[in-house]
Amino acid sequence: MHLHKITSGILLLFLVVISGRISAQDSDLIRTKKNFIQLLGNTGQEQLNAVLEKLPREESASDQMVVELFQRQSSQAASIQKYISEQTENGTWPDINYQDQKRSGWEPRVHTERILELTKQYTSPESPYYHSDKVEACIHKALHYWFTAKPVCPNWWYNQIGVPKTLGNAFLLFEPQLTAEERQSAIQVMENARFGMTGQNKVWLAGNVLVRALLQEDKELVRQARDTIVSEIVTGQTEGIQPDWSFHQHGTQQQFGNYGLAFLASMSFYSGVFAGTSMAFSDEQLEILRQLIDKGYRWILWKGQMDISALGRQFFREGQTHKGLSTAFAATELGGGMSESCNNTARALCNENFQLHSRNDLIGNKHFFCSNYTVHRRPTWMATVKMASNRVIGTETLNGDNMKGFYSADGATYVYTDGHEYLDIFPLWDWRKLPGVTAFESDAPIPVVKGNRPRNNADFVGGLSDGQQGMTVMDLNRAGLQGRKAWIFTDNYILCLGAGIEADSTLAVTTAIEQCYKRDNLYFLNPDGNWQVLTGSNTQNQTSEVRYFHHHTGYIAWNEKLNVTATTEKRTGQWHDIMQMYPRENVSGEVIQLCLNHGTAPKNASYQYLILPDSDRRQTALFDRHSIRVLHNDRSLQAVVLENGTCWMATSRPATLKLPDETIVEVLTPGIYKIAPSKNGNYTALWTSPSRQHPQAELHIGKKQLILTDTYQISNL
Repeated sequence: MHLHKITSGILLLFLVVISGRISAQDSDLIRTKKNFIQLLGNTGQEQLNAVLEKLPREESASDQMVVELFQRQSSQAASIQKYISEQTENGTWPDINYQDQKRSGWEPRVHTERILELTKQYTSPESPYYHSDKVEACIHKALHYWFTAKPVCPNWWYNQIGVPKTLGNAFLLFEPQLTAEERQSAIQVMENARFGMTGQNKVWLAGNVLVRALLQEDKELVRQARDTIVSEIVTGQTEGIQPDWSFHQHGTQQQFGNYGLAFLASMSFYSGVFAGTSMAFSDEQLEILRQLIDKGYRWILWKGQMDISALGRQFFREGQTHKGLSTAFAATELGGGMSESCNNTARALCNENFQLHSRNDLIGNKHFFCSNYTVHRRPTWMATVKMASNRVIGTETLNGDNMKGFYSADGATYVYTDGHEYLDIFPLWDWRKLPGVTAFESDAPIPVVKGNRPRNNADFVGGLSDGQQGMTVMDLNRAGLQGRKAWIFTDNYILCLGAGIEADSTLAVTTAIEQCYKRDNLYFLNPDGNWQVLTGSNTQNQTSEVRYFHHHTGYIAWNEKLNVTATTEKRTGQWHDIMQMYPRENVSGEVIQLCLNHGTAPKNASYQYLILPDSDRRQTALFDRHSIRVLHNDRSLQAVVLENGTCWMATSRPATLKLPDETIVEVLTPGIYKIAPSKNGNYTALWTSPSRQHPQAELHIGKKQLILTDTYQISNL
């Protein structure tokens, strides 16, 4: 049973009830309230509903987007009957801890979610509980408890945003049944939200004020709330939508999956709420939101899963799945279904992620230059890299969330083929050895930096993309560890380079190549050319090259002095250690890990390795790594010539190098460069300044002088 939109007959009855009070009010107020109520009962696209109905209900979610996602799911008759039969005389439920003091996953908010679930059932003509006396009595008792007990959470967010948002929806649905006393108490709950703050917090608060205005039938306050909401549909502010179509909140911090997703969902909802009124979103505002989806969110989803590096601090159970589906619902609802361009973008996103035979039509390389975040998409695989700098905050630890994520923006590199490589692996991870990360090896607790302050003390951090391929670079300077890291993304592989790795500690330093679920055997290519299955922990020491293969992906590492440890093992961990809202319960699983060992207190250590996604053992064994010429790999200059003759280089100082055809390249301006041969024997070049310190670049290729403009042309970062 789906909760489809409330029928026009019920709406007319509702409007008749209130028409005597608002007959003198503007028709916009009537239409806005009608739209709001219709949208609360609309569960969205049938294709997405089918996906949602297959998901197990998440009862302990503290993520607002997950809460709202499962509010779309059909209620089970047994659940409604349980709410009725188990409710106490004072209106509470015995399975809720009303004394809970957690800042995340605060349990009393479940009471408000049940009120909303009950009101949806009560007001839907398709529900067996439509206008049920027992359900109505249950709702009144639950409201009475909340209005009299007035529970308060230690985290302001629940008091001003989360609880009023949930109850506000219930108040509008149940308004004809509210007594005068209940109505006044409902308005008092909504008065906890006031205009203020920035980004998505500002939108949430204004949305709650809108509900209060609708309850009070205050036309001017409705318009003020609307204007406050749409004021955030702009780009280039410190927080909110960025010029590269990422989303920032809590400073210069990429928040696609947390505040950004809530922003997108809110704007999609309100675009329908105000549709058909003088307050409707403008075409320009809808276009900004459409581009946020098309040039932002479409890039970070793979087969319905959101990239780990887009989750922010929210490493929830099934988080990648829930956030991916929430994005799709938001995309399909943008514009109230009346904008063809919005509908086309939503259709593309859904086809790529939720069709039975989904295919990836979005192919290319994109560097989100405001967020130090790179996404590379091929027809059958996707890879991402997340970094931090002295401009961009990498991550945050807040309200017991993300307790082990200290290194999660130090070059974390995730490679997806079927999208399930890392799904729910978080309790089993060694968080010092996230794929792509160079860090100390230690059994000590991982540092926890409260709030949104963890940064990398370096400015040479960024990426250059030609749209299809790209190079991403990170100077690492944090927690006593320094080095230069680089990634070159091509059609068939990812080349990873590291140089100048040094530490001021006697702790060993490692660079993780991979750490994912064991999906198949982990293979090692013997010197005789045969593949050997590895179990336990195996270290290849002082060798020049190693090749591994696991579940459609090959790995090749080489260096003068190479020390690699390959591990397959069963691990046990707890979600509570990552997200403290969860209980202390063990979970287990098998993990494979490939790790480069740089030794204790390394001086000028380096690495070179390839990742070959969507390959097989034969392709991995036959890959000619000598077709890739690494010209330089040191702390100040990394330069590589690929098999097609294209040179990718990153230099933090003026540099000179010789290409394979003897052409001399002299770079006078630091930055990341792509130098490619053209058909007429000349070279073309692209450039960006990762540090944003240079408005243009000068280089000489042979006898030709080139003056280049920054690819991203952003001067205010």
